[in-house]
Amino acid sequence: MKELFNLGDLIDTEGARGRTALIDLGGEGGPREFSHEALDELIRATARALATQGLQRGDRIAILSANRCEYLAVCCAAMQAGLVPVPVNHRFPREMSDFVITDSGARMVFCDAERLAACPPDLPAVVFGDQRTTWPAGTRAFDDFTDPVPFEPVTPAAGEPAMFLYTSGSTGRPKGVVLSHQSHLWVVGARRRAQDVSAHRFLIAAPLYHMNALGLSQLAIAAGATIVLLPQFTSLAYIDAISRYRCTWLTAVPPMVAMMLRERDALQKADLSSVAYLRMGSAPVSPSLLAAIHEALPQAVVLNAYGSTEAGPVIFGPHPDKLPQPPLSVGYPHPEVQMRLVDGDDLNARQGVLQLRSPALMQGYHNRPEMRMPFTDDGYYVSGDVFRRDDDGFHYFVGRTDDMFVCGGENVFPGEVEKLLESHPDVAQACVVPIDDDIKGAKPVAFCVLREGATLTEEALKHYTLAHAPAYRHPRFIWFENRLPLAATSKIDRKALQALARQRARL
Repeated sequence: MKELFNLGDLIDTEGARGRTALIDLGGEGGPREFSHEALDELIRATARALATQGLQRGDRIAILSANRCEYLAVCCAAMQAGLVPVPVNHRFPREMSDFVITDSGARMVFCDAERLAACPPDLPAVVFGDQRTTWPAGTRAFDDFTDPVPFEPVTPAAGEPAMFLYTSGSTGRPKGVVLSHQSHLWVVGARRRAQDVSAHRFLIAAPLYHMNALGLSQLAIAAGATIVLLPQFTSLAYIDAISRYRCTWLTAVPPMVAMMLRERDALQKADLSSVAYLRMGSAPVSPSLLAAIHEALPQAVVLNAYGSTEAGPVIFGPHPDKLPQPPLSVGYPHPEVQMRLVDGDDLNARQGVLQLRSPALMQGYHNRPEMRMPFTDDGYYVSGDVFRRDDDGFHYFVGRTDDMFVCGGENVFPGEVEKLLESHPDVAQACVVPIDDDIKGAKPVAFCVLREGATLTEEALKHYTLAHAPAYRHPRFIWFENRLPLAATSKIDRKALQALARQRARL
C-alpha cells in the first residue's frame, strides 16, 4: 500500500494499474473514462501548471463548477502544489458565492463554462471544457493551462491546511472550515482499514463542494476503485447510471433516495442488482424510507451514517461485539473517536448534544476572529446535534439544537415529528417546521408527500399523530405536496418551507 503524506497525492498507480479510476458523465462530449494512470498524469500536469503561477504556499484556489473530472483534478493538484482548494457551492446566489471566494482570499478561480459569468472579474479564471465563446481578458482554457512535466508533491507541515470547505450558510454567513492534510489522510486510512473497497464502483451525484461526495471520492481514488461521476443529481440520470455502469456502491442524502424511489416506471425497467451498499448521511433516515429502499434494493446493505464538515465522516462504525446495527442507528463510536453526550452539567447523558474528539477535527474557521470556536476547554468539538444512546451503545440522531423549538414549554425536535408522520403507511416524506403562536410561543406544522395512490386527509393524519405521540408534537397544519424543495446540499430546504408555512398560516 502506498504511503500517503499529501491529501492530493492519493493514487497508487502500481497498485491500481489497468483499472478505471473515473467514468465522467459531466463533460460536454459524453462519457469520458480515465485510468488511474491517466488521472494521475492529469493531476500532476495541473499541479505543475499551478506551481508556475507565482502563487505562495497556502494560497487558495476557488473551484466553481458542476461535478466533472477536471474538478477532482484541480482539487488534488492544488494540494500537491501546496495550495488550498476552495470548492464553492455553485447553487449559491451570486452574492453568496462572491462572499465565499472573497472571504477565502482565493487568488484564482477554476470554473465550467456555465459558471464563468459568476466568477469575480478581478480574478484570473481557467475554464473547463471546450465550449469557447468570447471570454473576458485573462481567461484561459483548462486544456491550455496544464503542463505535462513531471511533478513531485510538496510535503505538508503538521496541521498545514489542505482544503477549505464552506458550510451551507443556513444559519448565517457560510463559514470556511479549515481541514488539514493529516486530518483527512486519517479519514481515508480509517475507511480503508474498515473495508476493502478496491473492487467497487462508486456512484457519486452529490456535489463535490460537499464533504459527502468529496470524501468518498478521496477514498475511492486511494483504494484504486472506480468512480462514476454525475454532474448533478436527477432521479432518472441516477437510476440510469446505476443500471448502465453496474454501480455497486451508492452514496446519497435521504431526500435524493426518496426522489429516486418515486420513479416507479424507471425503476421497473432498470437493473439495480449490482448495488451492494447504499450509504446515506447528512440528514435523518425514516423507517418508511428504509422499508422502501429494502423493497427496491433487496440485495443491498443499507448504511445509515453520520458525519460533519467540521469533524469528518468517520465518527461511528460497527459494534466491537459484532452486534447487528439497529436500522435507525448511526452506529457505535469508532474506536479512534472519543465522544460523550452532554445534557447541561451531565457529561454522560443518555440523550444530549454530541461532543467528540478525533484526528479528523477541523483546525477552525477561516477568517472568523470574532467567532467563538465550537470546542470545549478539554478539546471536544461541540456538534450541535442531539443524540440518544441505547443499552448496547448504539447512537441515534434526534435533531439539531438549531432546529429545536419550544411549544408550550415542551422541547420539539422536528426530526422526531417527521419520523412519526413517516411511520404512517401513506406518508412517503415529511418536513416539520415551526411557526409563531401567541399562546404556545411556536407550534409545529408539516409538509408531506403521500405515497402513490394514497387518499389520506389532513384530519386523519392529525388523529394518527395524536394517537401515537404527546399532543404538543402534533402538527397544527398539514399540507400535502407533490415534492419537497431541496436546498443546495440536497437536503430538504427548511427555510423555504418555513417561509411558505408562515404565508399559508396567515391566509
